[in-house]
Amino acid sequence: MAASWRGILVVGVPVAVLLSPSFGGLDEVQHRLLAIFVFAVLAWVLEPIPIFATSVVVITAELFLISDKVPSLWALPEGSGDPLPYAGILAAFADPIIILFLGGFFLAAAATKYRLDRNLARVILAPFGSRTPMVVLALLSITALFSMFMSNTATAAMMLAVAAPVIASLEPDDPARRALVLAIPIGANIGGIGTPIGTPPNAVAINYLGPGNELGISPINFGQWMLFAMPFVVVLLVIAWLLIGRLYRSETTHVRLEIDSRWLISPKAVIVYVTFVVTVLLWLTSSWHGVPSNMIAMIPIAVFLVTGVMNAKDLRSLSWEVLWLVAGGVALGNAMFSTGLSQWFVDQVPFASFHGVVIIAVLGVLAIVMSTFISNTATAALLLPLVAALGVDTPALESLGGAMPALIMTTFACSLAMALPVSTPPNSMAHATGELQTRDMARPGVLLGLIGLAATAVLVTILVAT
Repeated sequence: MAASWRGILVVGVPVAVLLSPSFGGLDEVQHRLLAIFVFAVLAWVLEPIPIFATSVVVITAELFLISDKVPSLWALPEGSGDPLPYAGILAAFADPIIILFLGGFFLAAAATKYRLDRNLARVILAPFGSRTPMVVLALLSITALFSMFMSNTATAAMMLAVAAPVIASLEPDDPARRALVLAIPIGANIGGIGTPIGTPPNAVAINYLGPGNELGISPINFGQWMLFAMPFVVVLLVIAWLLIGRLYRSETTHVRLEIDSRWLISPKAVIVYVTFVVTVLLWLTSSWHGVPSNMIAMIPIAVFLVTGVMNAKDLRSLSWEVLWLVAGGVALGNAMFSTGLSQWFVDQVPFASFHGVVIIAVLGVLAIVMSTFISNTATAALLLPLVAALGVDTPALESLGGAMPALIMTTFACSLAMALPVSTPPNSMAHATGELQTRDMARPGVLLGLIGLAATAVLVTILVAT
């Protein structure tokens, strides 16, 4: 679709909704928020502007259309619904989830700057040896591990650079070339599921599952998330390894993957090593000491800035656009939930006539299909507010544990979309190497997506049972 037509649709349809009479029992606040939601859907799908810019527009529109400081020119009439506190809308930029992600960004940036990532990769790689299948497993495992704490994109870039010399040494038609390249985006996509900071959809989900949630769900902290997500990640990585090995059998029995890096022993490097370990340990044990994960995330931020580990240039290089993207999702989700618009959406579909298992399965398939073609963060931001409302008042889901299994299924499914080069940044980077065609990603991507959905269903069944 031409850029001009995309722009017309993204602006024209929401304006038409905004100017139309209210319908379906919506009050004026809900009606205006519906127009904002329609804009977000179209802008995140069609991308006439960057997806993080869409998030900023969403927050701005909420401030000027549905806040308690709406300009008098289009002020909300009396009895037209409860406007949202403008300070609460702006608070999305400093939501606890944003702080948690920012702490993760600081750790990742410092780890890269002081070679902690490359040195850990070198240490972890050593036990895998040089047999080709084991090197593929090593790439899967190391990439997945780093993606739990670093940006998937940065991790994929580093690991593709590490693997490039080995790939170049193989014959052009050797299937091992595709196997080695594929292991990296698949590892990055799966590994991000493992922690709350591993991928933005997890952060959006924690907004509904974490401490202070309004769904009546026992809060899930950093360590508890890893407790149920890590077995899932390990199982899926093993399946991915077996699948890659079967699809891309190679006669090359051994390859040598070497990482040329040495531990730094400068005072700042030591500060990075110690702070990284302390922060991760505190995250994993927050249920013991009671300090929230987002508060712990302030430790590396403060330590690295005070000690000069990170300077102004390092700050400018952080992925602020990701934080703004997540903030827009948080603001949209909070608004939809607090105004009741998400419940209105749920009420339009007779979910009571469906079995809970069918509902959860449909949510998983919908999330994975949407995330295949648009940002998985945008998918999570659009779906999770609806899923949260669905889980609260749908009897069919109450018997399965309420909102929690539906939220986990939808969140995990957002990260299981890896069938196309456009599905995730790591996929795009791997495809850009020239070693892979779209079908090389589609075959394992579709199979892993389906297997992942089934594995998630098993996981949520176990969680509900316990």
